[in-house]
Amino acid sequence: MKIAVNARFLIKGKMEGIGWYSHEVIRRMVAEHPEHEFHLIFDRPYDPDFIFGSNVIPHVLFPPARHPFLWWIWFEWSLPYLIRRIDPDVFFSPDGYLSLSLEIPQVMVMHDLAFLHFPGQIPFLVRKYYRHFVPRFLRKAAHVCAVSTATLLDIAANYFLPENKMSVAYNGCKEEFRPLDESQIREVRLRYSGGSPYFLFVGAMHPRKNIPNLIRGFGVFKKQSGASVKLLLVGRQAWLTREIQVAFDESAYQLDIVFLPYLQPGELALLTGAALAAVAPSYLEGFGVPVLEALQCDVPVLVSDRFSLPEVGGPGALRFDPSDPDAIGRAMSEIMDERKRQECIDLGRAHRTHFSWDASARHIFAQLESVVKTT
Repeated sequence: MKIAVNARFLIKGKMEGIGWYSHEVIRRMVAEHPEHEFHLIFDRPYDPDFIFGSNVIPHVLFPPARHPFLWWIWFEWSLPYLIRRIDPDVFFSPDGYLSLSLEIPQVMVMHDLAFLHFPGQIPFLVRKYYRHFVPRFLRKAAHVCAVSTATLLDIAANYFLPENKMSVAYNGCKEEFRPLDESQIREVRLRYSGGSPYFLFVGAMHPRKNIPNLIRGFGVFKKQSGASVKLLLVGRQAWLTREIQVAFDESAYQLDIVFLPYLQPGELALLTGAALAAVAPSYLEGFGVPVLEALQCDVPVLVSDRFSLPEVGGPGALRFDPSDPDAIGRAMSEIMDERKRQECIDLGRAHRTHFSWDASARHIFAQLESVVKTT
């Protein structure tokens, strides 16, 4: 079988959620199926690390597709031209985009429908592109893999796709994320929080991540408990909104709130493993990778009760209404009880076994085989 793959998000040193999903799934499929040919299609010069095996043939296809107009050129003009030359059996796209101009079967991964639920937080041209093309992509796809049951149900509710056309292929967790021993925890806390225990948020400072209410909820917790606990916020600050700044400026606990930039996986794994608890207050997540990373580190999780976060957090997650800072503060107070914290950790150990990159890669490959056989 000859498989063409959209590898646009494989960018050395700049991979976040979709990039890592692409990396882990493609790498495993290449390794497990040396008998098949994988044509990885990039939109800029690629790093040799992404040539995962001798059965990989790379292609660089211009223009770099990072803008709605360029997306359209790349997927509807440049890609079809290349596909005619490659003549693959199937096209796999892990980033939620397809080509409406291809005649071969296509399998896509959808991560979320945030543009439908929070349109005001999406740039105008991007929003127009998504509203026009995403429904057409979903209808065009031979099969759609959603990264969570919550995302699958959201697609079904909004676009009425038949159940046999969709399935779930979860995110997995990077190998760096594992439990730390007590000495490691002390060392990491000394480095990042002056030795204090801390709640941890990981993610871009995007409006739907709900950072202002997290800061307010932390203030409720501090006022009620008086505990010497800090709040660490880790992620790109390109979306650092005025609302976040206002919430921080109004907080009486600014000295206990620490903003950190995007960290490489190894350092982030240490920071996660040393946390008192991880907090995910988002209004919408297609999956919520930091929640799984915390579970993998034996760190309890406090999660919003919206979309996929209860699904990923599992039975050990403490849930709260993300619109209510008091509820966030109560969850923080509850996890301070050592017996409750251990109960959450134990439940998390069992639940995290449901998420595996190996299982997701095999599932996606099975869908690629299936759509080729039925075409």
